[in-house]
Amino acid sequence: MDKTTSKPDKASAPRVGGLAAAETAALTARVTRLSVVLALLLVAAKAAAWFYSGSVGMLASLGDSALDLVAAMTTFFAVRYAAAPPDDDHRFGHGKAEAFASLVQAGLVFSSAALIGREAIDHLLHPSPVQAQIYGIIVLVVSTAAVVGLVWAQTRVLSQTGSVAVHGDRAHYLADIVCNVAAMVGLAGALLFKEPRIDAAAGLFVAGWLVWGAVGVFREAAAQLMDRELGPEDRDLILSLAADDPAVLGVHQLRSRASGPFVHMQMHMELDPLMTLSDAHRIVVAAERRILEAFPAADILIHADPDGQAEPHGGAFGELEPPNHHERAGTP
Repeated sequence: MDKTTSKPDKASAPRVGGLAAAETAALTARVTRLSVVLALLLVAAKAAAWFYSGSVGMLASLGDSALDLVAAMTTFFAVRYAAAPPDDDHRFGHGKAEAFASLVQAGLVFSSAALIGREAIDHLLHPSPVQAQIYGIIVLVVSTAAVVGLVWAQTRVLSQTGSVAVHGDRAHYLADIVCNVAAMVGLAGALLFKEPRIDAAAGLFVAGWLVWGAVGVFREAAAQLMDRELGPEDRDLILSLAADDPAVLGVHQLRSRASGPFVHMQMHMELDPLMTLSDAHRIVVAAERRILEAFPAADILIHADPDGQAEPHGGAFGELEPPNHHERAGTP
C-alpha cells in the first residue's frame, strides 16, 4: 500500500548508523579494551577462589568469566577489523566481522552451559563439602561490582553505536552478573545450612541462564548476517529525508541493511522526466547529503526514475513487497 509518510523528528535519529565510522570505531575499541582487562582480572581472582573452595557455583562463575575473556578478545579484534575501510576484495567493507564474533560468543556460551550443567548434575547426585565460602563470597561481591560498571559502559556505547559485537560481549557480562549472584547464593546456602546441593543447584541455574542469553546473541548476529532490514523508525527517517525536496516526486523500493558500524541503503527516486541529467544529479546528491547527516556511516545508492515511467526493477528477487505500510514517501 502506498502512503505518504510524515517527517520524523531529526533529533530522534536512530542509533544504527548514527555515528561516523571513525567515532564508532573509537568507542567500541575503548570499551572492548576495558572488557579484556576486566576479564583477565576476574579469571585470576575466581580461579584462586575456586581452588580454595571447590564450589560448583564458583566453578560456574569461573567458567563464564573464562569464556568472557575469550569472547572479549574475539570482540576486541573483531570491532577493529569491522571498522577497516573497504578494499579490493571487500567492496562493502568488513562490518560483518562483528556478527561473526557474536556467533563465536554464542557458541562459547553454549559450550560453557553444557560443561557447567554436567558438573552441577554430578554434584547434585554426589555432593561434596564446599570450603572457604567466605573468601569466595568476597571475590564474587567485588567482581560483581566491577562487572556492573563495565556493563554500564557497554550499554552507553551500545546506545550510540548499535554494535552487534558489543551487544554479544555485554550479554556475556550480564550472564556473569547472574552467575556471580547464583554462586553467592550457593556458597551462602552451603555455609548456613551445611548443604552442598544448594551450591550445585545454583550452578545448574547458571547453566540454564547461559543458554537463554546465548540464544539472544545468536539471533542478533544471524539477523545481521542475513541482511535484515533496518527498523521501521530508521526506514521512515530515510524515506522522509530523501523526499524532503519539492523536486522529488516520490521515493520507493528502499532496501537497507546494517553491517557492523556501517549502513547500506539503496532506493529509487521519482523525478520530472523533462529534467536535465545535471539537475537530477544535483537533487540526488542533495538527498544523499541529507541522509548522511543522520547516518554518517551510510553507503547510499539512489536510482533516479522518470516520474510515471519507471520500469519494474525487482531484478533476480522479483518485485519486492514493502516490509511495512510506509514504504513509499513523497506525493501520493
